[in-house]
Amino acid sequence: VSTQSTGSSGINAEYAVVSTQSTGVESDITCVKDAKIAVFSCPFDIGTTETKGTILIKNAEELKNFSVDEEKLIENQIKDLADAGINCVVSGGKVGDMVLHFANKFNIMVVRLMSKWDLRRVCKSIGATAQPNLVVPTPEEIGFCSKVELDEVGDTTVVVFRQERDETAMSTIVIRGSTDNIMDDIERAIDDGVNSVKIVTRDQRCLPGACATEIELAKQLMQYGEQTAGMEQYAIKKFAEAFEVFPKVLAENTGLKANEVLAKMYNAHQGPEDINYGLNLE
Repeated sequence: VSTQSTGSSGINAEYAVVSTQSTGVESDITCVKDAKIAVFSCPFDIGTTETKGTILIKNAEELKNFSVDEEKLIENQIKDLADAGINCVVSGGKVGDMVLHFANKFNIMVVRLMSKWDLRRVCKSIGATAQPNLVVPTPEEIGFCSKVELDEVGDTTVVVFRQERDETAMSTIVIRGSTDNIMDDIERAIDDGVNSVKIVTRDQRCLPGACATEIELAKQLMQYGEQTAGMEQYAIKKFAEAFEVFPKVLAENTGLKANEVLAKMYNAHQGPEDINYGLNLE
C-alpha cells in the first residue's frame, strides 16, 4: 500500500513497515509502545436501545443517580478493557465524550477510522479481529503492534502502526515529492513493479520483453506458413506480419527507423538460442 505526502524538497520514496492513516488521535495519549489493540467496527460510545423508552424522573436526586449510574457503567466498560491489557482502541465510528474521558483516565489511546477499508487494513497488519459491539475481546481477537504513534509526514498528520518484528502482514511505502504529478508518476511505477512481482509469484513462466517475443512468433509463423500448402499459407503469413506492428510502433515512438529495426531484429533471431533478443532503446 502506498500513501502520498507533499512538502519535501525532492523525491523521497521511503519504505517503512507501517500502516499510516490520515487521521488524528482522539485521546490525549499520542504514543503507545508494545500496544495491545482492540478494534471496534461500531462507535466507541455508550450503546442505545433498539426501542424508545420513557424515564420518569420525579426529583433532582433521581436525576443525579441516573447520571451517576450511566457514568459508572461506562467506567466499568473501559476498566474491563484496561484490565485485559488493552492500551489502544481503534474505532470505526464516533467517539463519545464520556467514553473518551475514561479512556484518558485509564491511559488508553483512542484512534478513530471512518473508512472500513482502513479498518480492515489495520486489522490485517496487527492481527486483530474487529468487534461489532463494545465488549472486551478475547486474547485471540486482540491485535499487537510494536509502536502506535501520531506523526507528521510532510504537512500531513498520520497515525503510524509500526511493526518492528521480522514477520509482518503488511507494509506501507510513503512517497514524498514536491508536486502531486511527480508523486502520481512514482506511485504508478511502484504499482507496476508490485503487480509484476505478484504475477511472477503466481506463475513463474516469463516471456522476454522489448518485442523479442513478437518477433520470434512472427519468424516461426512465417516459417510455418511457407511449409503449409494451399491457400492457408497466405493467411498464416499475414498473421505473422501482424506481429511486426509491435516493434514498428516501438521504434517509431523512439525516433528510430522501423524498417531498419525490424531487419536487425530478424537477423538477431536466426539461431535457435537467440529468442531473447529485443529492441534496445538506449
